[in-house]
Amino acid sequence: MAEYRNILFEKDGHIAFITINRPEVRNALDPATWSEIRTAIRRCRYDDEVRVVVISGAGGKAFASGADVRSLRERQALEVLKAEAQETLNDIENLEKPVIAAIDGFALGGGCELAMACDIRIATDRSRLGQPEVGLGIIPGAGGTQRLQRLVGLGKAKELIFTGAIIDAGEAERIGLVNRVVPAEELRDAVREMADRIIAKGPVAVALAKMAVNVGSNSDIHTGLLFEKLAQTVAFFTEDRLEGTSAFLEKRDPNFKGR
Repeated sequence: MAEYRNILFEKDGHIAFITINRPEVRNALDPATWSEIRTAIRRCRYDDEVRVVVISGAGGKAFASGADVRSLRERQALEVLKAEAQETLNDIENLEKPVIAAIDGFALGGGCELAMACDIRIATDRSRLGQPEVGLGIIPGAGGTQRLQRLVGLGKAKELIFTGAIIDAGEAERIGLVNRVVPAEELRDAVREMADRIIAKGPVAVALAKMAVNVGSNSDIHTGLLFEKLAQTVAFFTEDRLEGTSAFLEKRDPNFKGR
């Protein structure tokens, strides 16, 4: 069992909860925290019981407020090149299981980048999101320059990055940065409801669908369609496909095994 100092890890049925637990610094993301998140994501990858991962921040004031500025000031160029944060977010994006960001409070800089690497983002109405790095003389370096434009469009991404603007949850929902906004007291229930809806579906099909969407979003449509065709072929050779179609014809709920 992994030991964590900066995050909490718990499982509840088929859901794994990863909580950044540094409320005293608004869940700032230092190298040690990134490393623990990456370890937890890898743990989820090889745990067949886990079908959905939820990432959140403790304390109610911040999902993650960004990098620890003191560590940024002291970091050397070769340390930046190792890109621990970027590699962690790549692991989240490429995890075969859906990842939901439960955002309550500030999601700034690396915190916003963490949220964008997740598949679905549910935020509270008191949340604030943004990429303010240029105000520190640096750029969003954990995927922000790439993922933000894919979510909100090129023009809006440039505006947000160049100005370092921090926007409220309503604006984030309007431009497509978050999927849904709920009152703070409803966040956990909304996330649980979303996770349960996903868990009820065929886990192999969900994994293949996530891979197909990711491939398509980073390539031309012909490459995406080819991958989709191959993924569908794999799906047709699974026990879950037989169970799903049988359950539909027999008018009962399917019992998917992930095989």
